[in-house]
Amino acid sequence: MTPSAGHPNADGLRIRPMRPDEISLAIDWAAAEGWNPGRSDAACFAVVDPGGFLIAEREGVPVATVSCVNYDDRFAFLGFYIVRSELRGHGYGLRLWQAAMAHAGSRVVGLDGVVAQQDNYRKSGFSYAYANIRYGGRPVALPQSVERSGVVTLGDVSFADIEASDATVFPAPRRAFLRAWIDTPGHVGRALIRDDTLAAWGVIRPCRIGYKIGPLVAERRDDAEAVIAALLSTAGEAEVFLDVPAINSAAVALAESLGLKPVFETARMYTGPIPPPRIERVFGVTTFELG
Repeated sequence: MTPSAGHPNADGLRIRPMRPDEISLAIDWAAAEGWNPGRSDAACFAVVDPGGFLIAEREGVPVATVSCVNYDDRFAFLGFYIVRSELRGHGYGLRLWQAAMAHAGSRVVGLDGVVAQQDNYRKSGFSYAYANIRYGGRPVALPQSVERSGVVTLGDVSFADIEASDATVFPAPRRAFLRAWIDTPGHVGRALIRDDTLAAWGVIRPCRIGYKIGPLVAERRDDAEAVIAALLSTAGEAEVFLDVPAINSAAVALAESLGLKPVFETARMYTGPIPPPRIERVFGVTTFELG
């Protein structure tokens, strides 16, 4: 907890951790900013680091939100940094930001920030890694030649195998989060097993608008296609969104082959070195809010 948490400053600003039932406020604000969160994101996010969701209030009225969830003793991820539009420019956001970074301590912190704020993030010690691009639209059908044999329900796959695969693309273990993400009602997971090995896996979830696919992890593009074909079959005619690292050309090509168009871009940034992720295996980012 930060020194000012729970104690109002001279101007009445009070910073404190959110209760689990309050995380939905940050998600509502993110929806209003056009981030299109998932319908069950609050419950999934709450299991990671309950003390990592902070709110700034004046006279009991929410002013700003931020999250900085600590995954382990080395890595944290920052998101939901939002100040109410009519209250921007008063320094409230900066003080909440400082509280979030204090919560992270000495950990390396990652974020997916809007491109326009890159310079401000650099001033706070973040370095640019790569762009993530959100592709969206009503997908066209994948070719009938896409190999679908070997695709199974993700819940039938050894969780240890899922964790091992996730460890190649994410800087820290996230067992509790993955469990919640896979098991939450409404979330659908599929996996491709080839030669008794987990070759690809992914999750699709309902959002405020349509569905999002993420994560989508695969050894090869054709593996990713097999899983995404199975996931898309659960979305009907709804819009679908897929967030892909711009530096993964195979992932970009897959999104474009589905007829999806770029609708949003973020800058993935870090405050320090992380274990090198195998970006070539990332065909869909899990979530811009928690990494």
